[in-house]
Amino acid sequence: MKIAIIGSGAMGCLYGGLLAEGGNEVYLIDIWKEHVDTINEKGLNIKGLTGERVISNIKATTDSKEIGKVELALVFVKSTSTGEAARENKDVVDENTVVLTLQNGLGNLEKLMQVWDSSVIAGTTAHGATLIGPGSILHAGQGKTIIGEVSGLATKRIEWIQKVFNDSRIDTDISDNVMGLIWDKLLVNIGINAITALTGLRNGQLLEHEETEWILEEAVKEAFQIAQLKGIRLHYEDPIAHTKDVCRATAENKASMLQDVIHKRETEIKMINGAIADEAEKYGVITPVNKLLTNLILMKEKLYEIV
Repeated sequence: MKIAIIGSGAMGCLYGGLLAEGGNEVYLIDIWKEHVDTINEKGLNIKGLTGERVISNIKATTDSKEIGKVELALVFVKSTSTGEAARENKDVVDENTVVLTLQNGLGNLEKLMQVWDSSVIAGTTAHGATLIGPGSILHAGQGKTIIGEVSGLATKRIEWIQKVFNDSRIDTDISDNVMGLIWDKLLVNIGINAITALTGLRNGQLLEHEETEWILEEAVKEAFQIAQLKGIRLHYEDPIAHTKDVCRATAENKASMLQDVIHKRETEIKMINGAIADEAEKYGVITPVNKLLTNLILMKEKLYEIV
């Protein structure tokens, strides 16, 4: 299968690498030229849970026009760049292409559908990865990938992608509840990302301190309340317990927001904890923990150039 990875940071490289090892023709698209050049010259280096190796049968580019049309496009850009990435990479997609978003946060599905409409499907992943440097990543957490059609139907294209993923050692299931999937992952990110970004802790360490564990519980509890008000059908009866399970399964992982703060990059806070605070206002509900976490991260971003 010919596959393009739109946004080839840690997670994009992880999926691209695994899919290339599965015998697919994979192209990594990213704006970081040094990263792209390193992969083309030396291959993609993956360390961690699935062993250390260099994947050489993979290509990278900063210009999607060099690739041509693909059968599958995976979107891994930050939520803040989703609309722009879709518009800039339209050349790899035609009526036969499936576009799959495995991104964090709310709003990505809608932004992609504005550009590609029915080509778009959605999913979530429990894998975790860290970008070590140009052309090198650490595979720090693993778990299920779950994908689904917006319509909820079990189509041939969904089954086809599931098989390609499973054949590439990406353990994948199909769901008939895409919005439930997105909110499942949202609640996990609400309980992990901002707290790790503020404390510098790895995922598993959040459960080692009663202070951070309490914040995790309260943030997820608030988000769960909003999900119920919106009529979202979650896959987990106890999202707090599920978030803690993810912390344990990805114990050594540095959450993406922590990596952003370390490298003084814009975070996805507005699409995660901030999205919950915004949704809560529509129902006249207060979510003080999520509002506080959002403002603390936004303030941290403002201080990048000062501190």
